[in-house]
Amino acid sequence: MSLDRELNKRANGKCELCSSEEHLQLHTLAPKKDKTLKNTLTVCKICLDQIENPDTTDANHWRCLNDSMWSEHQAVQVMAWRMLSRLRNEGWPQDLLDMMYLEEDVLEFAKTTGEGEDEEGKLIHKDSNGVILQAGDSVVLIKDLKVKGSSMVAKQGTAVRRISLDHENEKYIEGKVDGQQIVIITDYVKKL
Repeated sequence: MSLDRELNKRANGKCELCSSEEHLQLHTLAPKKDKTLKNTLTVCKICLDQIENPDTTDANHWRCLNDSMWSEHQAVQVMAWRMLSRLRNEGWPQDLLDMMYLEEDVLEFAKTTGEGEDEEGKLIHKDSNGVILQAGDSVVLIKDLKVKGSSMVAKQGTAVRRISLDHENEKYIEGKVDGQQIVIITDYVKKL
């Protein structure tokens, strides 16, 4: 059975977060890129727009998480935890987070986007144009870079896919260039 059909069957033709039956689509949880049952869920356009654009988040829409957070499916649990964490200053989401239980590895995955961190303590990685970078993004080098400790030079225009973020310094990201994992300074990249 194809993944689309399995997810549609699992979702019963509804958004797995708010139960809407309109404008359904698949959403793969960041930073993952591959669609699997564990990291993909069926969502409606309203939920997806608010997931991807935090500035448009309507807290009342997410009261639906009171039900969906109890889903047995990992992708739904992770998305519910991330949205409740984003909204926790509203009061009621914090109560739901206090009741929610996730296995340790699932909680670790839920935290990979930084959704549960305080804004003051949260590092924000930005490219040379000020665009926010997230784990799993692709960037392109805007300058030739000499790689310390080797004779390699990473050429301008080289695409670096599936970057990872340094959790101690917002100026550093990591990625593979010519098969070698290197640290790159964010001032020299542009998000694709």
